[in-house]
Amino acid sequence: MRANFIFSEVWIGLRRNLTMTIAVIVTVAVGMALLGIGLMINSQVSSMTSYWSDKVELSVYLCKENSPFEPCTDKKGISEEQKTALEAVIKGMPQVEDVIFEDSATAYKNFLDNQSNNVFASFLKVEDMPESFRVKLGDPDQSQAVTEELTGQAGVSNIVNQRQLLDSYFGFMDKLQWMALSVAFAMVFAATLLIGNTVRLSAFNRRRETGIMRLVGASNVYIQLPFVLEGVIAGLIGGVLAAVMLITSKVLIFDSIQNFIPEALGWNTVAGIISGTMAIGVIICILASFITLRRYLRV
Repeated sequence: MRANFIFSEVWIGLRRNLTMTIAVIVTVAVGMALLGIGLMINSQVSSMTSYWSDKVELSVYLCKENSPFEPCTDKKGISEEQKTALEAVIKGMPQVEDVIFEDSATAYKNFLDNQSNNVFASFLKVEDMPESFRVKLGDPDQSQAVTEELTGQAGVSNIVNQRQLLDSYFGFMDKLQWMALSVAFAMVFAATLLIGNTVRLSAFNRRRETGIMRLVGASNVYIQLPFVLEGVIAGLIGGVLAAVMLITSKVLIFDSIQNFIPEALGWNTVAGIISGTMAIGVIICILASFITLRRYLRV
């Protein structure tokens, strides 16, 4: 009998405030979808940042005959003795994880593989490509220290620090993360307020019934339960709609750019985000209902 009464009260509340209930569902759906998309962007950016951070190298280019770079003053290029000594210095650094020597032929082949459409490719020859050491670091944050230590070494023409080239990329990704999450949390806050207002309106419309139940000895939980269930139902429906929007975003947006990014967003990550956003939507509805109803439980 009690269960029938509670469910009948839930149905009455949903029917009386149908417009507001729909507004709550839509707000929860949009808020949780934006939160989920923000988390998906955050996950995608984190994986891409981790991927590129792991690939950061220093390219230590060596002097060659008639090199235009100022450190190559003798114009004779680096000698084998200098090359061996420089390699020993690089390998002896504690920050260095691996060193790969790239000769002119390998550099030329890599250039053609990566820049096949470059207009200058047809004018370059093997002997035009400089030799270099490709230095992989254990900690990419130490790239500047290694660069400073190698600058001025005999036979070094110039050093390209890939971390400096990627700093603007990492900075843009950080801003993108914060923007996505800020918008998402703003919508979650708006959803919380709307849910609270809906529950307050429903409780106000039934304040006489609530007062009578309180006077005859009904417990707070028994009085609150119909209102809380209304919020839970709205939260679940909104969460399902948000899940549909997140799956659509994954298929139409994230999958469409996976050919241009090294680390694609996986379905396991998306499933975890969907579960999390649905749980957050329901929890918000429950908390908003409990907090809003406190004033109506006083006789």
